[in-house]
Amino acid sequence: MSKFSDDIEKDVLSPNLSDEDLRQTEVHDLNWLDRLFQEKLNAEVRGIEHIPEEERHDVSYLNAGSMWLGANLVVATFSLGTLGITTFGCSFWDSVLTIIFFNILGALPVAYYSTFGPKLGLRQMVMSRFWFGYQGIRVVAFLNCIACIGWTAVNTMVSAQILHTVNNGSLPPWGGVLVITLASLLVAVFGYKIVHAFEKFAWIPNFIIFIIIAVRMSKTHSFDAGTLGSGPNEAAAVLSFGGTIFGYATGWSSYAADYTCYMPKSTSRIKVFFLILFGLSFPLLFAMILGAACATGINTNPRFASNYNDNQIGGLLYAIMVENSLHGFGQFCQVILALSTISNNIPNLYSLGLSAQTVWSGFRKVPRIAWSILGCGVSVALAIPAYYHFADVMSDFMDLIGYWLAFYSAICLSEHLIYRKSINNYDPLEYENKKTLPIGIAAIFAMCCGVAGAVVGMSQVWYVGPIAIKIGDTGFGGDIGFELAFAFAFIGFNSTRWLELKYFGR
Repeated sequence: MSKFSDDIEKDVLSPNLSDEDLRQTEVHDLNWLDRLFQEKLNAEVRGIEHIPEEERHDVSYLNAGSMWLGANLVVATFSLGTLGITTFGCSFWDSVLTIIFFNILGALPVAYYSTFGPKLGLRQMVMSRFWFGYQGIRVVAFLNCIACIGWTAVNTMVSAQILHTVNNGSLPPWGGVLVITLASLLVAVFGYKIVHAFEKFAWIPNFIIFIIIAVRMSKTHSFDAGTLGSGPNEAAAVLSFGGTIFGYATGWSSYAADYTCYMPKSTSRIKVFFLILFGLSFPLLFAMILGAACATGINTNPRFASNYNDNQIGGLLYAIMVENSLHGFGQFCQVILALSTISNNIPNLYSLGLSAQTVWSGFRKVPRIAWSILGCGVSVALAIPAYYHFADVMSDFMDLIGYWLAFYSAICLSEHLIYRKSINNYDPLEYENKKTLPIGIAAIFAMCCGVAGAVVGMSQVWYVGPIAIKIGDTGFGGDIGFELAFAFAFIGFNSTRWLELKYFGR
């Protein structure tokens, strides 16, 4: 936290965030789609341009904290908590300890990068040009586009499962996927102000329903705490489950500054850091631990097991809230919980356009709103065929997200903490100046090193790395892909960055 000491400034009172501030653009003329959304729907049309100080009037710290509370107190988070029991064979207490440690570890970068938004007035991918260079960030932004679409598809699948169980399966899986993605798009296209307003309140009904789930689960007497395991096989399971959790928690780090960049430069970075750390960690821990507790019933209650085998998470929730339980009201709760995924998908669809515009300057001619619409369509095409393999798809996808974001953070933190040393050593107006931004050779080399680390450390159904296989004796090993991706990238970057500075001066 000492790194913040030079950056703290007194808070100032500013007018409330206005619609006009969010409708202005700085560089490019509005195209017909932007004009339509600005004039008819009062939406934000700004892309990746720097946001001048006089236009940054979001003074609400509550916006910063509630953003991630709303986005993560959702059924997808609950479903991830079940994987420790259902996929990795951990006991309840093993799952709880893994959930706590790896979630906090993954949330720290999100909270830290969020503090850069007010100071620089830049989106996360654009800000990353100061770490990766103008050319190097293209690769990262492209990976982030894939992540945005993948997140939306994976999150939508679990809600489609729940909606399919309501009313005896009258809504087909593809119908559930369409309902969730289109509803998510409807909010995301309106931009920064509406996204924050939605997330500020979206968590409330979800929290109430999670409490109902906890109460109904306790009445079934199906919970089994088990005992703490030990040994190499248990270590392998914990590491693999932990990698999945880390990927979910840190997945927001490549979006972080997108949701604080309209805050004034004078915003306290310490307050933003801790509010976002709490706003992200609380829903992750609460929903995942509840998911782990409910998943223990699959091993103790044949009815739970049967429903889970038929409809996975949707079937498990049906067994807890509907069957021999709350009946019609339970189905109503299921629908509300399924709709919670909208909160989780909105940041993905909003940040997709910002990432796409960073990949190539020509993409800036395509409005952010159009990218959100395109991403919605692609995620639907992915979610429908993957629907029947949710657990495997979610686990594998979270791991892959964790791998690339591990080497992303290794490079970002190295450049900032070791070479720039202070946030005051950035000129945000230089975000497009290829002559002052880093060349990017060290960053690209470090990314290659990070990929190598992930390959030797990953443990997936389709591939087990040579280092991962040595953990445990089950033949599947333990996943240490994100740890090695971070370590390899950190070493690769710091062994070459000084040479880049010496010979290129930037």
